[in-house]
Amino acid sequence: MVKHYRPPGKKKEGNAARYITRSQAVKHLQVTLPLFRRLCILKGVFPREPKKKVKGNHHTYYHVKDIAFLQHEPLLEIFRDKRAYEKKIKKAESKKNPDLANRLRTRIPTYTLDRIIRERYPKFVDALRDLDDCLTMVHLFAALPALEREKLEVDRVHNCRRLSHEWQAYISRVHKLRKVFISVKGIYYQAEVEGQKVTWLTPHALQQVLPEDDVDFNVMLTFLEVYETLVTFVNYHLYHSINVKYPPILDPRLEALASDLYALSRYFDANSRTSMVDPQASNTIGSEQVEAQQKGTPPDESELRLAQLQHHLPSNEPGALMRLVEDVAGEDEEDEDTRECKKLFKNLKFFLSREVPRESLLFVIPAFGGVVSWEGGGAPFNEADQSITHQIVDRPTQGHKFLSREYVQPQWVYDCVNARIILPTENYMVGRVPPPHLSPFVDNEAEGYVPEYAETIKRLQAAGRNEVLPLPGVGKEDLEDPQKLLVEGVIDRAEANEAAERKRKMILEQNRYLDELKMEVDGVRSSSTAPDNKQTSKVKKAGEESDPDIQRVVQDHANMSKVVMSRNKRKLYEAMEIGKKRKQAHVDLLKERKRKIEGAKKSGET
Repeated sequence: MVKHYRPPGKKKEGNAARYITRSQAVKHLQVTLPLFRRLCILKGVFPREPKKKVKGNHHTYYHVKDIAFLQHEPLLEIFRDKRAYEKKIKKAESKKNPDLANRLRTRIPTYTLDRIIRERYPKFVDALRDLDDCLTMVHLFAALPALEREKLEVDRVHNCRRLSHEWQAYISRVHKLRKVFISVKGIYYQAEVEGQKVTWLTPHALQQVLPEDDVDFNVMLTFLEVYETLVTFVNYHLYHSINVKYPPILDPRLEALASDLYALSRYFDANSRTSMVDPQASNTIGSEQVEAQQKGTPPDESELRLAQLQHHLPSNEPGALMRLVEDVAGEDEEDEDTRECKKLFKNLKFFLSREVPRESLLFVIPAFGGVVSWEGGGAPFNEADQSITHQIVDRPTQGHKFLSREYVQPQWVYDCVNARIILPTENYMVGRVPPPHLSPFVDNEAEGYVPEYAETIKRLQAAGRNEVLPLPGVGKEDLEDPQKLLVEGVIDRAEANEAAERKRKMILEQNRYLDELKMEVDGVRSSSTAPDNKQTSKVKKAGEESDPDIQRVVQDHANMSKVVMSRNKRKLYEAMEIGKKRKQAHVDLLKERKRKIEGAKKSGET
C-alpha cells in the first residue's frame, strides 16, 4: 500500500509520538523542574533511551504514557495548593501580618505516600526485592548530623534511626542474618527474608562530614521520603508475621541511654511471653482506651505509656533480659541455615569494651544465638560477671584481666559468622595482627585464586563435618587416586579396585577422543575399529604425560570453531577471552605479591 503524504505537524508517529523531552514534559504538566523531578522520584518514573532521538542527543526523553501517568496524579494538585499557600504566607510576612501567616501555616495541605507505596509494590515480595538501596539510604541518614542549611531536620534523623533499629531487631530475632563484611566504605550485611536476599551498607560509627556542593540533598531527601514509608510498611508486615505489635513501645530509660536494640529485644521477649501466657491480655489496654474515650475522659499519654511498659516489660533479672534465642510463639518450621545460625554462638556470653563498634556487635551476636552486654548504662550484666566466655576488646593493654574468659578482637566475631564455625582465637588475641578479613561475597573458586586463610577455614569446616580434604600442597586429583586412599585407610580394597577400573576406562575414552580429534585435524578419516594392540598400548601409557602436540590440536580445533561463528558471536567470544586473560593476570599478580611477602618474612626471620 502506497504511503500518502502527510503534512508536517498534523500527526506524529514512531519515536516522535512515543517519547517526549523533559522540557516538553515540564511545559505540558505546568510545573517547575524541581517539582517534576520530585514527582518522577515519588512515582518511579525514569528517563528512557529511544533508538532514534528525534530532538537530538543532548535531550532527556520520557515516555508519553509516563507523563500521562503523572498528569492524573492526585499529588500534583496537592503540590499546587501547597505552592499557593506558600505564596500567601510569604505575602503575609512581607505585609508584617504574623497572625495571618501563622493561620495559613496551620492550613497548608499535607499528604502521605501510602497509596503510592501500594501502587508501586502490589506484593510484599516486590518490596523486599527493592529494599537494598532503601535500607542503605535509611542507615546513612541515621548516622548523619542534623543540618538546617540542608533541610535535614532532627526528627528525620531520629525516624531513620528508629526504622533501622526496628529492621535490625527483627533480623536478629528471627536469625536471618547470613553474611557480614567490614570494608572502608562501611559494614555490609546480607539477610534472607522470605526467600529474598537483602544486602545493605551501614556507615561506620564515626563523625560524618557532609560535602557542601557535591551532593544534591533535595534529591536525596525526596528518595528518603519514599524509603521511609517503604521501610515502615515492611517492618509492619514483618512484625505482624511473628505476632508482635507495631510500632514497638520501648523503655524510655533505655532510649535515653541509646540502647534501642536492647530495648527492642526486651520488647520482643515481652510480646512473645504475653502471647504464650495470656493471648487476651494484649487487648486489655486497647479496651481501656476505648472505654475512656466513650466516657469522654481521654487518658494522659504519659500514664498510658507507663501502663503499657509496665504490662509489656519482663522482670528485671539479668537472665531474663537477654532472651534473644527463645522460640517465637506460633513460629513456622525453620530452614537449615536458620537453625545453623541460631546455634553458632549458643551458650556463649560476650562482653563489649567501650572501644569496639557496639551497635554492629549488638546486632550480629544475638542474630547467631549469643548473649551480649556492654560497658555503660542499661547493660544487662557488668564486666565482673564470671559466666562471660569472650570479651571483645580492641586495645593492646587491659587494666584487669579475668582468667575465665578469652580476650579477642572484633574481627573474630565477623569471621566466625562468615565461616559458620567457631574459629580458634589464637590468631585474634589482643596485640596480634589478625588474619586477613575475607569477603563472603566473593567466590574464590570462580575468581581462580583461593587465599591461604580461606583454605584454612575450609579445612576447619571439613573437620567439623568429618569430611576428607587434601593436605596442603596436595591437589584434589590425589584424593581420586584409589591406591593412595587405600594406603591411608579411607576405603577398602574392593572399592579401590572398582575406582581403579573406572579411572582406567575414563582415561581410555579420553585418549580415544584426543586421537580422533587429531586425525580429524590432519584430514585422516578415523576408524571406529582400532587394533587391540593400540588400545593396550594406550592403557599402558595412561599414567604417562600426554603427547606434547595435544595442546596445538586443541588450539586448532578452537580456531576452526571460531571461523564458523558469526561476527557478533565471534566478537562476544573474543571479549570473553579477554575477560579470562584479565582475570588470570589479576590472579598472577596476587600470587606474585604473596611470593614477595613470604620471601620478605623468611629474610626477616633469618
